[in-house]
Amino acid sequence: MSDDRLIVALDVPNALQGLAMAERLGDSVSFYKIGLGMLTGGGLALANELKQDHGKRIFLDMKLFDIGNTVENAVRGLAQFDLDFLTVHGDPHVVRAAKEGAAGKDLKILAVTILTSLNRDDLDASLLKDGDVQDLVVERAARALEAGADGVIASPQEAALIRALPESEGRLIVTPGVRPAGAELGDQKRVATPANAIADGADHVVVGRPIYRADDPKTAVDAILNELS
Repeated sequence: MSDDRLIVALDVPNALQGLAMAERLGDSVSFYKIGLGMLTGGGLALANELKQDHGKRIFLDMKLFDIGNTVENAVRGLAQFDLDFLTVHGDPHVVRAAKEGAAGKDLKILAVTILTSLNRDDLDASLLKDGDVQDLVVERAARALEAGADGVIASPQEAALIRALPESEGRLIVTPGVRPAGAELGDQKRVATPANAIADGADHVVVGRPIYRADDPKTAVDAILNELS
């Protein structure tokens, strides 16, 4: 039985491999993330097929960032596919434009705070302002929610702090950087287990490599579902 708190990231090279993985996982997974890496490999077609033909929920992880008019037009085009979640960068002008583009649709706009693969050294290299990473994530989350975001993307380590914000009431928190106990971290630097992320206030956890790189992906999913239950 599936649990839509678990979103499986189909970060595989193309739509054929993504569809094969979804068919392998079957009814145990009801929610999939399709990201930028698969865009040129048929990602939008796969999103549409999983949604329309298989009844899955779809999180389109595009992390859009551009001038307001361009973001609005891009979101308006994507909103026609009847998908569930779409990510944009959490800058207030981007969030406002995305919400305009999604007007009249059920598409939820989720704001990226700071990527879960980044730490303070990475922010310094990008010339981003001083401060603790957690504090900056919470500040960006508050500003994005004030701008109208339906939710935010943040690491599990910041979920409780964001959930404590008055602005987060009724909004979604989606946490990538989730790793089952014992799993390799890969390029993620701010991580937690699925159960801990949910306990700290996340509505959904995103898990990719520990599932699609597992010898038995279905068993890996079942273990996570057991942990969440």
